[in-house]
Amino acid sequence: MTREKDLMTVTGQNLKDQIRKLVELQVMDEEIFRFKRELREKPVELEALKVEFDSKKVTLKELEDKLKTVQVQQKELELDLKMKEEGIAKADASLSLLKTNKEYQARLLEIENLKADKSIVEERILLGYDDVDAARKALEAEKVTVLQYEKEFNAKKKQVDDDVAVIGDQVKVKESQRSRIAPEVRPDYLSRYERVLKNKDGLGIVKVDNHACGGCHMHLTEQVMNELKKYEQIIACDQCARILYLADDL
Repeated sequence: MTREKDLMTVTGQNLKDQIRKLVELQVMDEEIFRFKRELREKPVELEALKVEFDSKKVTLKELEDKLKTVQVQQKELELDLKMKEEGIAKADASLSLLKTNKEYQARLLEIENLKADKSIVEERILLGYDDVDAARKALEAEKVTVLQYEKEFNAKKKQVDDDVAVIGDQVKVKESQRSRIAPEVRPDYLSRYERVLKNKDGLGIVKVDNHACGGCHMHLTEQVMNELKKYEQIIACDQCARILYLADDL
């Protein structure tokens, strides 16, 4: 009877030691999972900034194209004005060569029409100057905005790259520490813990808190509580499958 009791005490103590090791691993694994989550989130954060920066560059390109368009339109109007002025001058010069009054009056009407068209073109040119000026101002303002975004993006990218490098080093340190403890855990316990760890987002073993699972908060029956106190086998939550332990006993 005494021998059997002593055997159970040793076995229970061994299981406690194993659970302590798993709790140590859990502390490191929580940090490792947090660091790796940050490593996943950092590029996403940077990509969002890049998308916004790229949209600003698209707007800049559109404004550049708009300025080129109104400048081309302005040159076309100026060319049209020059042709009308040449037409008027040519028509004026031909007046003295006309022989009949009818031809003379027709040519005068032609000149008046050319002058009216010229006046319209001149008005459009004046309005065009305003369009060119407005397009140029909008472009210059957007250039300032894009330059500011570029500075912010490059600064953020450098910060993200630095953070990623630091976090990567922290992961290596924690994984190195973990590799020294993991071999001290029985392979079957370790395998079970790591399987739950992976499936439960970095939380494989949790303490019991006020008769409830520390992971999913499901209430634990008295039978489960009694089994935990015996330390005869690994006990897991029926709902979330996380390994349970009693913090006060360790």
